Amino acid sequence: MNDKIKPYKGAAGGWGSLKATTKSVLQSKKTASNIRNLLKVNQVKGFDCPGCAWGDQIGHPFGFCENGAKAVTWEATSRTVDREFFAQHSITALRKQSDYYLEYQGRLTEPMRYNPKTDHYEPVSWEDAFALIADKIQGLDDINQLELYTSGRASNEASYIYQLFGRVLGTNNFPDCSNMCHEASGVGLGQSLGVGKGTVRLEDFEKADAIFVFGQNPGTNHPRMLHSLRSASRKGTRIVSFNTLRERGLERFSNPQSPLEMLTPKTSRISSAYYCPNLGGDMAAIRGMVKHLLAADRKARAEGAFPLLNDAFLNQHTQGVEDYLRVVDATSWEQIEQQSGLSREQLAEAAEIYWQSEAVICTWAMGITQHKHSVASVREIVNLQLLRANLGRPGAGLCPVRGHSNVQGNRTMGINERPSEQWLTNLESKLGIPMPRKPGHNTVEAIHAMSKGQAKVFIALGGNFAAATPDTERTARALRNCELTVQISTKLNRSHLEIGKEALILPTLGRTQVDRQATRPQFITVEDSFSMVHASEGVNEPHSELQRSETAIIAGIAHASMGDTPIDWLALAADYNKIRELIARTIPGFESFGQKLDIPGGFYLGNAAADYCFATPSQKAEFCASSLPDAIVPQLHSDEPVATLQTLRSHDQYNTTIYGMDDRYRGVYGQRMVLFISPEDLQKRGLSEGELVEIEALWPDGIERKVGGFKLVSYDIPEGNLAAYYPETNPLVPLESVGDETGTPTSKSIAVVIRKQQDNQRIF
Repeated sequence: MNDKIKPYKGAAGGWGSLKATTKSVLQSKKTASNIRNLLKVNQVKGFDCPGCAWGDQIGHPFGFCENGAKAVTWEATSRTVDREFFAQHSITALRKQSDYYLEYQGRLTEPMRYNPKTDHYEPVSWEDAFALIADKIQGLDDINQLELYTSGRASNEASYIYQLFGRVLGTNNFPDCSNMCHEASGVGLGQSLGVGKGTVRLEDFEKADAIFVFGQNPGTNHPRMLHSLRSASRKGTRIVSFNTLRERGLERFSNPQSPLEMLTPKTSRISSAYYCPNLGGDMAAIRGMVKHLLAADRKARAEGAFPLLNDAFLNQHTQGVEDYLRVVDATSWEQIEQQSGLSREQLAEAAEIYWQSEAVICTWAMGITQHKHSVASVREIVNLQLLRANLGRPGAGLCPVRGHSNVQGNRTMGINERPSEQWLTNLESKLGIPMPRKPGHNTVEAIHAMSKGQAKVFIALGGNFAAATPDTERTARALRNCELTVQISTKLNRSHLEIGKEALILPTLGRTQVDRQATRPQFITVEDSFSMVHASEGVNEPHSELQRSETAIIAGIAHASMGDTPIDWLALAADYNKIRELIARTIPGFESFGQKLDIPGGFYLGNAAADYCFATPSQKAEFCASSLPDAIVPQLHSDEPVATLQTLRSHDQYNTTIYGMDDRYRGVYGQRMVLFISPEDLQKRGLSEGELVEIEALWPDGIERKVGGFKLVSYDIPEGNLAAYYPETNPLVPLESVGDETGTPTSKSIAVVIRKQQDNQRIF
């Protein structure tokens, strides 16, 4: 393996992206078919990319990006994992392999059951697998001992039937991937506006005068967003980025689909202003912008000039602005500068760009949502937008950029451990089936319940729970404590190795594959980050006759557990239109669901807050008058200085799926065990780039959390801040360290010390 650190000098995209895309197509061993596949990605009469949830540009001939191409070819590989593979590899042996190795082996092709006597997975029939699950469910003392996990990959149809299955049984235990990423966006937006979704549409990016990007790296995590930012920048939109690391995708971009940019040195500048706040310092940075804006507004009013705040909007459509502005006045510049890591002059500059722009979009991702004070941070972004009525107008609004494709649709379909009374009442009245009222478990609560023996059966609809969750060893022990673990999966992953007393692997179809049911080939639907719902239909033949769709698997489990009453589960699986009919009956906005899907590119669900209809107690948009947090990480008693670590993805990675060992834009090749650190910290601590260190997390519970063998990489990151890849650093995230009101692990603000590997001398 060619492991090296070599700064990347090119723009995001460009020839580097084209080369990486070509490599992924060739490595799939299905070159011709995958080239055809890529022409069907995010197209009408095609399939939705299994990667990110960015919106589709209708009529664009190439609807994929580099990482989308990796996702498609990774799924549509010719490699398979069958009974011969499992006969050759014990679970003990597979546990020693890397996450990359596990998924690289290929697609799962038949149901497998773990045999503890041989320590191998062995073939099992679908009927016997369903019977085992039904027996375990029926044997539970309390149905709330069942945990039903969901990945963001699941379709609307699969998600709806999954939540219906659980609630007919009597549980709201629906831990899902949203609990670990954008939960704060939903909670914060819901509290402020009454709707937990973004208010903008994709075309608003073409109409904005300024776009403020907080805590996200689109070049790696949602590269198609770069096309929207590039187009906006070229027409004069000012893009202002707040991100702790300097990321190439936020600096400049060369469109690999543009001959001019590929054949000339021409690139597009993305950010016109770029600020690197401390981890968790975005709320303080926004508070500083508002403080400067407020001072300028008062000066303008005193001089008889036009005010900067929108009085008419504030008076008619908001509540609590006076309380909020008093908190702004009470927040000192000293605290703002210390916590944000930015100067008063920098924040004044950003504020002036903001008020000089008539229409502003604020967009954010997990750099905002994985801290203890994340809900308050999201609400601070909303506060900023409300002051100048940057909501519900062309080119203005709020845009949380979700991660996995259809993670937003999952929640729309009812994957929610704390459903509203309105949701439950609506299901009861339309379906005539009683619904449970007891709140369910989120992801962290599910891990605690499994650890204590309070949850005994765990079913995962996709995802890689063992690798995605915090406190890795404790999560593994929790899974091993279950009576039964069931993984509905496309590929082998870490979660198949951390298993209960009994374990099943159920192989499912992917987005790229034809889904034939009893009536005819089926299509599914998904919802993107802009509340657009559209159809997705696979084009590749399944790898095996024994692969089943997620919907068919769920229906099979439900039928085995409950029979065909009060729902005819197998009839739903035979014809997905019947599921969509139930969705149309029970979920507002989906009336005439089938007819709406005939619209090219799908249909817009709408957003009441964008129309100034706020489902809040006051029926108005509500300001949040939170003080800044006292500290970003716990102030633990320590004789040593403490650094703040964030976990993040490499460029060859999507969620826990690792496509390769390079992180091109950050200049890392052939390796993942690296720790990004500022040049100032290297110098101050007497360290050198390339030295190996051990990282230890600090948390007041007496549990030792440490990982070793990490190579120091000098990077443009604020002093006292560190960054490293997950899942390698997930063991450092304490299970109890979660966001206020969300339960989301604080994976972007972990208190750590580091020590040199060779002599155990602590240097942080």
